Amino acid sequence: MWFQSPGLAYVDVGTAEIAYRTIGSGPALLMIHGWPFSSASFRTLARRLSERFTCILPDTPGLGETRWRDDTPFAFVQQAETLRAFINRLGIERYALLGHDTGGTLARLVGLSDARAGRLVLMNTEMPGHRPPWIPLYQRLAALPTTAMTFGWTLRSPMFRRSSLGFGGCFEDARLLDDDFLDCFVTPLLASTRRVEGVMRYLRGIDWALIDGLAERHRELAHGVLLVWGARDTIFPVTHAREMVSQFRAATRLVEVPDARFLVHEERPAVVADAVLRFLAS
Repeated sequence: MWFQSPGLAYVDVGTAEIAYRTIGSGPALLMIHGWPFSSASFRTLARRLSERFTCILPDTPGLGETRWRDDTPFAFVQQAETLRAFINRLGIERYALLGHDTGGTLARLVGLSDARAGRLVLMNTEMPGHRPPWIPLYQRLAALPTTAMTFGWTLRSPMFRRSSLGFGGCFEDARLLDDDFLDCFVTPLLASTRRVEGVMRYLRGIDWALIDGLAERHRELAHGVLLVWGARDTIFPVTHAREMVSQFRAATRLVEVPDARFLVHEERPAVVADAVLRFLAS
């Protein structure tokens, strides 16, 4: 698999050393993953998009291979600043954005603050006025000193991983939670308390007031926006996504992918890639 080949690079942005990979050629497309995953969640989608774009896949601080420090900032606004610093260091002059889950919120913040950013693709991400199940509770628990240890221990249970408290809402087909998914997202956490601590710090940085405020700020996005949604997602229901479409001033389209849930780009990569390529080429 290309993602596992020796292609990992690091950029020191002052607050962290951002790990990233690139694949493809053509216009730049910055792909921002969500919590508690890493850029590995785009390993299949990026391969399909790379035929027409240079896909840039950073791991945001706290997640994946990025090296964070004790003074690394994790609040959403600061994470967006870190990504802009990353873009500056790479010398990218113009780029499109694609974000999933919390990466979709970071993509919006970057798009709102960087004139170099163009079109925006959002997939199953936070929506103003909506709180996904369990996440606010997990945020409160993340402040407790024993939570990181407990989380690491709980992840060892297949029953927990398959439940709604774990990764049960990620896929329509629960078999996708095994094998490759485990290798990419669960095994690294089981092997490293540092990674678990990073997951907790990232989680504490989620800002719901900021997300609610996007209801007004969405109209400031000057370029086209595409929403791609797993129609059976129980974490970010598509009914709320339909309501969010009207908040954008720029031309906005919602593509609902049937028989897919939260990780729509992993469950239906061909459908998602086709929608993204059509949008970015139009």
